[in-house]
Amino acid sequence: MRILTVEDEKKVASFIKKGLEEEYFSVDIAGDGKEGLKLIESEEYDLIIMDVMLPFLDGITLVKETRKRKIATPILMLTIKDSIKDKVEGLDAGADDYLTKPFAFEELLARIRALLRRNDNIKSTKLTVGDLILDLQSHRVTRKDKEIILTPKEYSILEYLMRNVNKVVSRTKLIEHVYDYHFDTETNIIDVYINKVRTKVDNDFDSQLIYTIRGIGYIIKDNG
Repeated sequence: MRILTVEDEKKVASFIKKGLEEEYFSVDIAGDGKEGLKLIESEEYDLIIMDVMLPFLDGITLVKETRKRKIATPILMLTIKDSIKDKVEGLDAGADDYLTKPFAFEELLARIRALLRRNDNIKSTKLTVGDLILDLQSHRVTRKDKEIILTPKEYSILEYLMRNVNKVVSRTKLIEHVYDYHFDTETNIIDVYINKVRTKVDNDFDSQLIYTIRGIGYIIKDNG
């Protein structure tokens, strides 16, 4: 899944990006409020993390501008301010959750997972398509109880396909959710990864799950 972090402290932004990428998220970084708003308007994210104290456009204003544009992406606010008044201001502006600095990465991760589950209206921590199971917490993938070993990029691709089961996912959409906005969309690397995922998920099993829709994209079908 794809997350935008709007944070002007480079060490904090790097810490968040590194930690989330290790948890199989794709992460974009914006160093100020104006850059953050530009990305929010032009890109599609599953969740936004933003600091309150930002250059050019503060976090509270950024939340309001995001909601004014009818963008309903979950927003988690970070701040050194811990008073009830400050938290209420952030939540009233349109944020979904609030985390005070300094914070433990495990708490940040738990809050992110909770917001993503809430947004998807899914309480389960597993995605299932036929006999294929992807555990969102352990990142373990199995089919017919046989474990499938995936690289982080392969995992991200499979997760996005499974979240859109029985829907055709365009090549561009898949690239946007797996890579950051600097990625060259003209490369065929995504096709290479799809072939690797399909080999691991479909080979040696009775039925095929992942299909290529020529000229459009890819689909994972629940044939059950």
